[in-house]
Amino acid sequence: MMPETTSQAALRDEILRAVHERGAGKTVCPSEIARNLAGSDEKVWRLLMQPIRRAAIELSDEGLVVIKRKGRPVAAADLKGIYRLSLPDEA
Repeated sequence: MMPETTSQAALRDEILRAVHERGAGKTVCPSEIARNLAGSDEKVWRLLMQPIRRAAIELSDEGLVVIKRKGRPVAAADLKGIYRLSLPDEA
């Protein structure tokens, strides 16, 4: 799927699918999600990185995923740089 046609709902769905597939206690790199949606062409999947970040922040605000930096949960408002996504502990 090309980034121009990737909706916010599709990004959210793919993030949720990826973290559930990975399972409790494991994390997913946002670039994996981008490559799942856009394929292996770096010029294409990199265009999804900011929209994925926005979708991840929404999902985090809703309590559906946890954003982690250096293995620790981080508030969406404090998110800078490299991060990973996981299921909430109670999921």
